[in-house]
Amino acid sequence: MTSDPAERLAVAREAATAGGERALQDFRGDVAVETKSGPTDYVTEADRAAQRTVVETIRDSFPDDPIVGEEDETPNSVPESGPAWVIDPIDGTANYVRGMHCWTTAVAAVEDGEPVAAVIAAPALGDLYAAGEDGATRNGDRISVASRSDPQEAAVCPTLWWSRDRREEFGAVADAVVRSFGDCRRIGSAQYELALVADGALDATIANVFASPWDTIAGAHVVRQAGGRVTDVEGERWRHDARGIVASSGEIHDEALEATQAGDGARQ
Repeated sequence: MTSDPAERLAVAREAATAGGERALQDFRGDVAVETKSGPTDYVTEADRAAQRTVVETIRDSFPDDPIVGEEDETPNSVPESGPAWVIDPIDGTANYVRGMHCWTTAVAAVEDGEPVAAVIAAPALGDLYAAGEDGATRNGDRISVASRSDPQEAAVCPTLWWSRDRREEFGAVADAVVRSFGDCRRIGSAQYELALVADGALDATIANVFASPWDTIAGAHVVRQAGGRVTDVEGERWRHDARGIVASSGEIHDEALEATQAGDGARQ
């Protein structure tokens, strides 16, 4: 380990807080909006400004570490060895541009490709989730995953999004969720959905598609530190390069995994 994980957690907290506060300045304001890969794949000047704030904060303490991010010219793959940072200035930009409060700023510190510290700030909601190596917290208070074991009492969230030519897979996953579980949620910020699993509000969040590391690494770490389980679509331990993500309390993981695999069954 190249540095104290507690130090990295402190910097992650500072960076996520600063980036979230910068994004909050433009929330529900007159901010320039562009699209990337599709009509609802948004990027805003707030994303870029928040990312600059996050990067500058990290660089103050770790000037030489690689930083993997969604915007600007940052690398988009996680190094397999050594320290690095994985950041998302606004996860849930579609919510952000619509004036919805469920968006986050996520910062994770990784070592040899594995997260060692993570913070997810939800500034419009006044919440900050954090995890180092000894548990997870919300606003400084310890959190843990749900203890519900009856799928009919569980709320499960299909997370991420499926490309236009794969929407039948989303339909199959959503159908499996509403048939197998008590309730279905879709919130629009993968990091926030993962934080809600860690906090016991959701029982699982699932997808059978590849995810960008900035959408998932921080939240996966928080879930695990809160006592939950995170696997890929095959049920193997999840990594940032895995296909699919199934993050749950552990109590209903097998059922969540089966619902996720329904997407594969619908693939043409």
